[in-house]
Amino acid sequence: MDVLTEYRSKLRTPEEAVRVVKDGDWIDYTTSLGFPPLLDRALAARRDELTDVKIRGNLIPGPIQTAECDPTQEHFTYHTWHCSAYERKLCDRGLCYYIPMVFHNNSAYYHYFLSVNVAMISVTPMDRHGYFNFSTSTGVAAPILRKADIVIVEINEHLPHMLGGYDECIHISEVDYIVEGEHTPPPEVPIAPPTETDIQIAGHLLPYMRDGMTLQLGIGSLPNAVGHLLADSDLKDLGMHTELCSDAYYELFKAGKLTNKCKNVNRGKGVLGVAIGSHELYDWLDNNPSVASYPLEYVNSPNVIGQIDNMVSINGCVAIDLFGQVSSESAGMRQISGTGGQLDFLVGASASKGGQAFICMPSTHRDKNGVRRSRILPHFEGDIITSPRSQVYFLATEYGVVNMEGRSTWERAELLISIAHPDFREELIAAAQEQHIWRRSNRR
Repeated sequence: MDVLTEYRSKLRTPEEAVRVVKDGDWIDYTTSLGFPPLLDRALAARRDELTDVKIRGNLIPGPIQTAECDPTQEHFTYHTWHCSAYERKLCDRGLCYYIPMVFHNNSAYYHYFLSVNVAMISVTPMDRHGYFNFSTSTGVAAPILRKADIVIVEINEHLPHMLGGYDECIHISEVDYIVEGEHTPPPEVPIAPPTETDIQIAGHLLPYMRDGMTLQLGIGSLPNAVGHLLADSDLKDLGMHTELCSDAYYELFKAGKLTNKCKNVNRGKGVLGVAIGSHELYDWLDNNPSVASYPLEYVNSPNVIGQIDNMVSINGCVAIDLFGQVSSESAGMRQISGTGGQLDFLVGASASKGGQAFICMPSTHRDKNGVRRSRILPHFEGDIITSPRSQVYFLATEYGVVNMEGRSTWERAELLISIAHPDFREELIAAAQEQHIWRRSNRR
């Protein structure tokens, strides 16, 4: 059977395709732009026919109809392993449950431990060889679809076509059903403009940056500020190796800084797992031979990262305690993002020849009542620890950069207090004394 004949034989309406879902099934929507809105809407319409259907996704901008239509969760229960802003709101409403996952384990989790009865994913139109491209979902898609009992692809005519290292596409012979329909262009995910504090922190990092380094930038206004600062700097020949590609890299490319020519691994190629950003970013990534998408089992492998010379990782966080523990995914016990790949890149970049790993944050924040609070805390009380103190290296606020490698508990406390907001330093010293991590000889 030729691929066009096979395509026609597998073509279904969304309503016909979702008839395969049964009570108790585990459904997977993959990630971000891989979310299948037509299939999700059709499945939500079956709400009263189904019970206990569990759905997984992550970084989905929404709306997710199956989650929204069933507040009792008798019919559908939604889960995420990294919260988008929309999924965070679902968590706040009790309509989403978080799955802890270190990203380099994504493939292994699905291969060894998780069940997928039906996988549903948006893909690019089929090419003449019979392949559908995973687009910006390459980082996670293949292991999920391999595990699935039934695979349904939803054709999205607006998705960028990503060139890849491996597992960036699926052949029609491995697909059970195909769904077509009209889609709006991919939603843009704007990043908040950098604040004055973000710019100050980025400025503290600039002396550590050098020509030819390979960058991993996390998501958010602060890593974005670093990208913009580097785009305006005199640095040259930067590389990209990142789980999540944002507009910061596009800015570096437009400024002539992102060449990837000095990379000793994947020379000449910017490597990514997932991409989220503007339409301009997606246009740049579309069929771009200087960019290669890979599964996260490769992108986030500490072993792979460690082989890249001059690998520099820059991520944000929510808070740090005086022991050096980092929380990057919760505010107290409220889940706001996910474990992601921060720990992967901390371990990998620190093992790189010439590598450096930075965790950055403003020293304070305002609570819901407008009261200023320190982000450097005596100790955590219920916050989720994303990165253990044994794996945290450079820390930065608007008051400077400190290095925790090989530091004892009292040295860590002293260094962290030195980059805390001055208004909170005395009370942090008092807390350190009470916690027995402050030397009497320390400078006050």
